[in-house]
Amino acid sequence: MNKDIKFFGIDISHLVFDVADSNGNFYQFKNTLSGFKKFAKILDIDSHCVMEATGYYHYQLAYYLLESGIRVSVENPLAVKRFIQMKLSKIKTDKSDAKQICEYAKQ
Repeated sequence: MNKDIKFFGIDISHLVFDVADSNGNFYQFKNTLSGFKKFAKILDIDSHCVMEATGYYHYQLAYYLLESGIRVSVENPLAVKRFIQMKLSKIKTDKSDAKQICEYAKQ
Protein backbone atom coordinates (compact mmCIF):
# COMPACT_ATOMS: atom_id res chain seq x y z
CA MET A 1 0.00 0.00 0.00
CA ASN A 2 1.28 3.47 -0.86
CA LYS A 3 1.69 5.37 2.41
CA ASP A 4 0.92 8.69 0.69
CA ILE A 5 -2.59 7.61 -0.31
CA LYS A 6 -5.36 8.79 1.99
CA PHE A 7 -8.35 6.48 1.81
CA PHE A 8 -11.96 7.57 2.25
CA GLY A 9 -14.71 5.03 2.90
CA ILE A 10 -18.11 6.38 1.87
CA ASP A 11 -21.49 5.05 2.99
CA ILE A 12 -24.01 6.78 0.76
CA SER A 13 -27.78 7.03 1.07
CA HIS A 14 -30.61 9.09 -0.35
CA LEU A 15 -30.11 12.29 1.65
CA VAL A 16 -26.57 12.13 3.06
CA PHE A 17 -23.28 10.33 2.77
CA ASP A 18 -21.04 9.42 5.70
CA VAL A 19 -17.29 9.42 5.24
CA ALA A 20 -14.46 7.90 7.27
CA ASP A 21 -10.86 8.58 6.34
CA SER A 22 -7.73 6.52 6.97
CA ASN A 23 -6.71 8.92 9.76
CA GLY A 24 -9.83 8.06 11.78
CA ASN A 25 -11.82 11.22 11.00
CA PHE A 26 -15.56 11.12 10.29
CA TYR A 27 -17.65 13.48 8.19
CA GLN A 28 -21.21 13.72 6.97
CA PHE A 29 -22.33 15.63 3.87
CA LYS A 30 -25.61 16.18 2.07
CA ASN A 31 -26.06 14.05 -1.03
CA THR A 32 -26.26 17.18 -3.20
CA LEU A 33 -23.91 19.15 -5.42
CA SER A 34 -23.10 21.50 -2.53
CA GLY A 35 -22.30 18.48 -0.34
CA PHE A 36 -20.04 17.08 -3.06
CA LYS A 37 -18.17 20.40 -3.25
CA LYS A 38 -17.69 20.53 0.53
CA PHE A 39 -16.37 16.96 0.51
CA ALA A 40 -14.01 17.70 -2.38
CA LYS A 41 -12.38 20.46 -0.33
CA ILE A 42 -10.88 17.88 2.06
CA LEU A 43 -9.52 15.74 -0.79
CA ASP A 44 -6.23 16.01 -2.65
CA ILE A 45 -4.56 14.31 -5.59
CA ASP A 46 -3.49 11.34 -3.41
CA SER A 47 -7.02 10.64 -2.16
CA HIS A 48 -8.77 7.38 -3.02
CA CYS A 49 -12.52 7.26 -2.38
CA VAL A 50 -14.25 3.90 -2.06
CA MET A 51 -18.01 3.34 -1.97
CA GLU A 52 -20.45 0.54 -2.53
CA ALA A 53 -22.64 0.36 -5.60
CA THR A 54 -25.98 1.45 -4.13
CA GLY A 55 -28.47 1.26 -6.92
CA TYR A 56 -28.32 4.84 -8.13
CA TYR A 57 -27.38 6.82 -4.99
CA HIS A 58 -23.64 6.57 -5.66
CA TYR A 59 -23.67 7.62 -9.33
CA GLN A 60 -23.63 11.40 -8.99
CA LEU A 61 -20.97 11.48 -6.27
CA ALA A 62 -18.73 9.00 -8.10
CA TYR A 63 -19.07 10.97 -11.34
CA TYR A 64 -18.39 14.29 -9.60
CA LEU A 65 -15.24 12.93 -7.94
CA LEU A 66 -13.96 11.37 -11.15
CA GLU A 67 -14.53 14.62 -13.05
CA SER A 68 -12.58 16.39 -10.27
CA GLY A 69 -9.60 14.09 -10.81
CA ILE A 70 -10.08 12.01 -7.67
CA ARG A 71 -9.48 8.26 -7.74
CA VAL A 72 -12.77 6.42 -7.10
CA SER A 73 -13.60 2.74 -6.65
CA VAL A 74 -17.21 1.56 -6.68
CA GLU A 75 -17.26 -1.86 -5.06
CA ASN A 76 -19.66 -4.77 -5.10
CA PRO A 77 -21.77 -4.48 -1.92
CA LEU A 78 -21.55 -8.24 -1.35
CA ALA A 79 -17.74 -8.11 -1.29
CA VAL A 80 -17.83 -5.31 1.28
CA LYS A 81 -20.47 -7.14 3.34
CA ARG A 82 -18.34 -10.29 3.44
CA PHE A 83 -15.29 -8.24 4.46
CA ILE A 84 -17.26 -6.70 7.34
CA GLN A 85 -18.53 -10.15 8.39
CA MET A 86 -14.97 -11.47 8.31
CA LYS A 87 -13.99 -8.71 10.76
CA LEU A 88 -16.78 -9.97 13.08
CA SER A 89 -18.21 -6.49 13.43
CA LYS A 90 -21.60 -6.46 15.16
CA ILE A 91 -22.12 -2.70 14.90
CA LYS A 92 -24.28 -1.56 11.97
CA THR A 93 -24.51 2.22 11.61
CA ASP A 94 -23.75 4.53 8.70
CA LYS A 95 -20.64 5.76 10.54
CA SER A 96 -19.39 2.23 11.24
CA ASP A 97 -20.12 1.20 7.64
CA ALA A 98 -18.04 4.13 6.36
CA LYS A 99 -15.19 3.08 8.67
CA GLN A 100 -15.38 -0.54 7.48
CA ILE A 101 -15.44 0.55 3.82
CA CYS A 102 -12.30 2.59 4.51
CA GLU A 103 -10.66 -0.50 6.05
CA TYR A 104 -11.72 -2.50 2.99
CA ALA A 105 -10.11 0.14 0.77
CA LYS A 106 -6.78 -0.18 2.56
CA GLN A 107 -6.56 -3.92 1.82
